[in-house]
This record gives sequence, structure tokens and C-alpha cells, in this order.
Amino acid sequence: MDDTLRLSLLKQMVYARRFEERCYEAYVERKIGGFLHLYPGQEACAVGVMTAARPGHDYVITGYRDHVHAIACGSEPKEVMAELFGKATGSSKGFGGSMHIFDTDKRFMGGYAIVGGPFPLAAGMAMALKHQGRDDTIAICFLGDAANNQGTFHETMNMAAVWDLPVLFVCENNLYGIGTSIERSTAVLDQYKRVQAYDIPSAVCDGQDIETVIAASQVAVDHVRNERKPYFLELKTYRFRGHSMSDGGKYRTKEEQAEWKKRDPIRILRDRLTASDALTDQSYKTMDREVMREIEEVVVPFAENSPEPDVADVAKYVLATGDPWVRGGSV
Repeated sequence: MDDTLRLSLLKQMVYARRFEERCYEAYVERKIGGFLHLYPGQEACAVGVMTAARPGHDYVITGYRDHVHAIACGSEPKEVMAELFGKATGSSKGFGGSMHIFDTDKRFMGGYAIVGGPFPLAAGMAMALKHQGRDDTIAICFLGDAANNQGTFHETMNMAAVWDLPVLFVCENNLYGIGTSIERSTAVLDQYKRVQAYDIPSAVCDGQDIETVIAASQVAVDHVRNERKPYFLELKTYRFRGHSMSDGGKYRTKEEQAEWKKRDPIRILRDRLTASDALTDQSYKTMDREVMREIEEVVVPFAENSPEPDVADVAKYVLATGDPWVRGGSV
């Protein structure tokens, strides 16, 4: 990997970090309501996988920690922020909020609040691709380690294997399901081993090193795209904030958090670029300032100045068919 690409990846991760930190501030300022699940610490996962995949071409679905995934798929950050602000210019017209970012134009098929919900949906998308004969396109499902204890996980893995579905399952194993550590909830700690019962090829790698993530993801993506069969990739990662804004993270020791902070994905790549003389402290600060300036001067003002959704449209985007009680598109 050349330093030009490394610098681009670093900027994408810095952007993701600053975007999420600005979301935190907006929530505290009460400009964002509802739930908010932030991504700092896991940036190498979404950015790395989508670097190996084809953003805007492959179909992507994930859980509710979804802002960075949408942006990595090509969604406009200002539209993602507007959705968080509940504005009509948001990616879901202001009706979805943080956990329901959507951008079908970029083939980002949404974040979902139901734990384990994306598994069968990803299989369904892969099945559709198979029936349509779209042999150059795959489905990608991001998931958390705790979701793997849902029944939908095992049902979907079985179907994906039986039907040879072109779907890549990416497990972002951040070691916790809300406040419960994986050791207390899961018998098999290595998540990639859990799909061996379904004869699905799998691998695990360091989710904090974006170059490692890209290399492992390329193998996974190529397998699904060329073989038209499922693959499971586990990324060992860590979230630097609590599960959500209401989570103070008291269940984690300061020592554990300090050790993982040493493995900050941004820090790892930045140090690598500095060692190769491709980046200086000053050039990094300049990059950081440029990112913050864009967020403060373009992204946030767009969200703040956008109109509120029209109450008359509250049922406009609700799909219901075959129900005799549905009249005129409303329930």
C-alpha cells in the first residue's frame, strides 16, 4: 500500500472520528434527540471493509451504530447529520434518526434498531442478487458480536450456506453487548469459529489496523464476489465510548480502556505514516483542521438550517399492503 492511499485512509478515519465527536456535542446541546450510538475506536472496520468492497455498487446493511457505515458507502455527511437532527433534508427525511440512516442511491440499505434484524435481510438481498443474475454485486452485512446470540444469526447462516448466497458477514467484535462483556454472555469467544458448523469460510483479524482490515476484507470480498458463496470475517475492535449516550461505561476498567487507546486505529496509521516521512505533526494538524472546518462550516450548518419534516408526511413512507384497514397510504 502506498503512502498516498494511506493518507487518504487516515483522512477518512479522522473525518469519521470528528463527525462522531460533533454528534456527541450536538446531542449534549439537545440538537439531536432519541438514541445515539457512536463509533470512535472502530473506524478502521467500516472504512477498511468498504475500501476493499465497491461502495455504491455492493449492497450494505448494518445495525444501529450506522453513521460511519453510511458515509463509507458514499452518503453525504451533511445528509446523515441532518437525519440525526431530524430534518427533512436527512437521508431518511428526518423520520428515522440515528438508528435508521438510509441511502438507497448509494445502496446503503439501512441501519436497524432490532438486534439481529439485519441478518435475514442481508440474506434476502443476496438471494435477490442471485435470482437476478447480478454476478458482480454482493451483499455485505455488518454486525456486532452480541447480535450473534440471536436466533436469526444461526438461521441466516444456515440458509446462506444451503443456498450459496453471495453475502459477506462482517462481525465488529468490540467485546461488549451494551454493558455485558462477551466472556459473560457467549460460550465461543472467537466469533469466526461459530460459522464453521455451517461450513462457511471465515477469518479473524486485528480490527484496529486498517491495512490489516483491508487485506483480510479483500480476501473475503473476492471470495463472495467470485465464488458467489458466503464468508464470515471477524474484526477484533473496541469502542472508546459507551454503548450509547446514556452509558457511562462504568463496567470497563480504566486499565482496559487505556490499553485499547494505545491501539487507536488513527494513531496506528498516523505513526506508520510519520515513520515513513509521509506525514509530519504539522501536516496532520492541518488535515485535522480541514476536516473540522468542513464539519463546522458545511455539515452542521446544513443540518441546523434545514426545514423540519412536514407532519402531513408522517405516514407517507410507511409501506403496508394487503391490509383492508389501509386507506390512502396511511394507517
